[in-house]
Amino acid sequence: MTSHNPTLHFDTLIVGSGLAGLTAALRLADTARVAILTKGALREGASHWAQGGIAAVMDAQDSLEAHVQDTLVAGAGLCDEAATRVVVNAAPDAIRWLQSMQVPFTEEDGHLHLTREGGHSHRRIVHSVDATGAAVQDTLIQAVLRHPGIQIFEHHILVDLVTQSDASGGRRCVGLYALDIAADTVQAFSGDNTILATGGAGKVYLYTSNPDTATGDGIAAAWRAGCEVANMEFIQFHPTCLYHPHAKSFLISEALRGEGAQLILPPALGSKRFMPDHDARAELAPRDIVARAIDFEMKKHGIENVFLDISFKGEAFILEHFPTIHARCLELGIDIAREPIPVVPAAHYTCGGVRVDLQGRTQVGHLYAIGETACTGLHGANRLASNSLLECLVFAQACASAIQQGPQQTVPALRPWDESRVSDADEAIVITHNWQELRRFMWNYVGIVRTNKRLERAAHRIALLQGEVQEFYARFRLTQDLIELRNLLVVADLIVRSAQSRHESRGLHFNLDYPDSADTIADTVL
Repeated sequence: MTSHNPTLHFDTLIVGSGLAGLTAALRLADTARVAILTKGALREGASHWAQGGIAAVMDAQDSLEAHVQDTLVAGAGLCDEAATRVVVNAAPDAIRWLQSMQVPFTEEDGHLHLTREGGHSHRRIVHSVDATGAAVQDTLIQAVLRHPGIQIFEHHILVDLVTQSDASGGRRCVGLYALDIAADTVQAFSGDNTILATGGAGKVYLYTSNPDTATGDGIAAAWRAGCEVANMEFIQFHPTCLYHPHAKSFLISEALRGEGAQLILPPALGSKRFMPDHDARAELAPRDIVARAIDFEMKKHGIENVFLDISFKGEAFILEHFPTIHARCLELGIDIAREPIPVVPAAHYTCGGVRVDLQGRTQVGHLYAIGETACTGLHGANRLASNSLLECLVFAQACASAIQQGPQQTVPALRPWDESRVSDADEAIVITHNWQELRRFMWNYVGIVRTNKRLERAAHRIALLQGEVQEFYARFRLTQDLIELRNLLVVADLIVRSAQSRHESRGLHFNLDYPDSADTIADTVL
């Protein structure tokens, strides 16, 4: 049948309800009608799960230049210095804005309590105990729910963007189609401007710290709409995800290592601390180095996990600083005040994404990308800890300003979605099998350590799966699983193609066939 729902029109469409999307909505809604589309409930998404905090220079002993240099060092030569300076310079104001929104940051003696994480030369992580993302998200969600200028569409998943030719011969975005999951219909939305804030693509891997929503929807839709995508080979694997059969995607924060936690081998191997053998900074080395060290030790000893030990700090210290992690581990029978935590690396952050300028603009007119969906140049070849929530805040503000000051456009009502020539899928199990196969071979072939042969195998499998899924997409009615698998295959293809085009090892991309870094430093742009 054909959907007869009329087109819904807004001044700005925002896809995604994480920190980037909510911030942009609140920055725009006083002067515009804003729609937030989110494929789950408003509180779902990666921002809510961020534990560590937000990096910002808030102490007289620290300096903006030190934060810039720490970011550039972690980024292994690929950070865009202009973007880095814009973000770092805007960080203190971003924190003050969150304070004005009444985010309950942890304080000490009347001042913000600052912690330190790997790769940082000073204590500069503003946090809310060990659940910063939840504290920020809950505060902003309440503000969004109260705002009359914002309309929320939960359980709406982006299908595709709608573009048209503009006067200069380029493309402009005039809206999108989204599947209303509850009603099982496709709704058309038109908008003067569209912001993609859909997060990353961690679910392309078997093991990830990301929530189920992280399926690269915005990256894939922007790619299909004609946007450039950059640096997709740089997938950050968080070194310490809880290793437990009943603990899905639970992260053990970087902040534990910032407070002295040590990585050790299992008791059967003498509980030996191993990070000093790999890097002089030991547990405070950047994430790519720590993740590769853990991967090395696991393969060397044939073990499924290593351990992170903070028990020597004592129960009082742990309960004060890490109550959420302590409580969750205790639910699973692990008392971190008395025993080490089993951990394993997991896909954590997509450093590349849709290529944008300093206002979040893509190459398609009136289309913006912010947050983990975008490649701003801030993260380079490896994201510095706690710069991600900061990037969301700064680019959401810059994007909102650009929209408020930029030219408006007249957009048409969109054609109703036509599914008169498709039927219900007869074997939906095929989608499930393809999803599982994709995640497993991406983990095995395009993971922490890569080779040319592994990348070739992955590319071959992706091409076969894309053919199957495209046939499904053409013949059958849309489902959330089909949309997400289609998007994950696009993202997987972009990751592999980007990795194949980089003939060196740098930051998060390590290829045994090209173990050294090249003298020439350049972004990978597709």
